[in-house]
Amino acid sequence: MISVRIADRKCEAHNILSFELVSVTGEALPPFSAGSHIDIHLPGGLIRQYSLYNGSHAEHSYKIAVLLAPEGRGGSSAMHQLQIGQELNISEPRNLFPLSHEAKKTLLFAGGIGITPILSMAERLSHIGAEFELHYYSRSWEHAAFAEKLKSGSLADRVNLYFDSEPDNKPDLALMLANRNSDEHLFVCGPNGFMNFVLDSARNAGWAEDQLHREYFANEVGDTDANQSFEITIASTQQILSVPAERSILQVLMENDIEIPYSCEQGVCGTCLVRVLEGTPDHRDLYLSPSERSANDQILTCCSRAHGKKLVLDI
Repeated sequence: MISVRIADRKCEAHNILSFELVSVTGEALPPFSAGSHIDIHLPGGLIRQYSLYNGSHAEHSYKIAVLLAPEGRGGSSAMHQLQIGQELNISEPRNLFPLSHEAKKTLLFAGGIGITPILSMAERLSHIGAEFELHYYSRSWEHAAFAEKLKSGSLADRVNLYFDSEPDNKPDLALMLANRNSDEHLFVCGPNGFMNFVLDSARNAGWAEDQLHREYFANEVGDTDANQSFEITIASTQQILSVPAERSILQVLMENDIEIPYSCEQGVCGTCLVRVLEGTPDHRDLYLSPSERSANDQILTCCSRAHGKKLVLDI
């Protein structure tokens, strides 16, 4: 855990605030790579993940940007109430969305607040002289965080901005992604619908899965009415626990004093991943790749369930 202080707080766009975090002790912060995020421990016990948008060569501050989501789970509202000078605890940076430095060219796609990890990636690629394009989609200029920085700064010749308020200026994505080389890589972050559209367009254009990289901010809430109860067996003790239809595996583990790491509680970050020794998971996460899901040997305990009546977990 790292103790930090809010050194700066700015309005970057409509309902988007940025925060600069520095060490309470004044020391350098742990290094990070482009695409990294941190866990922020908020007042009231909430833990939320936010991508670092500043360049990965930074040593003394972490910068994040937060979109206010009034209908969300409370994290963004809590963040928007924080003021300069307040102290928080954060995790060390983790990277579940790393750049592919072997790529001959990188295509970066950002939708809305998804610009945060993408901006850090663009800064890194520019810093090392790599070839890339940045395509940023937003509702309007007023809703686009860092738009002025992108269009007038050192990245301007690599950046394309598209606004819903100017539909005639949007490109033909299928045409843009056609006839690309196998050594190019695509990274996308933003609302789930936007990311799925970009990824599906790339697949239809012939891109291979190992060329496509995405980071989800949140999982969609699925229909839970059809949930069934099932049992989990703790392999180390042979303890058998019942998981009711309305509870998650993670909740049942915690209620029985079985501690495993967790963070997002939405199947996005991968923190609560455990191995499955027997049984077939009902994968409901956004973290595992298609091949990892097919193997059926691991599960995100915060959201996924069981196909059938039993899972044996390597705990």
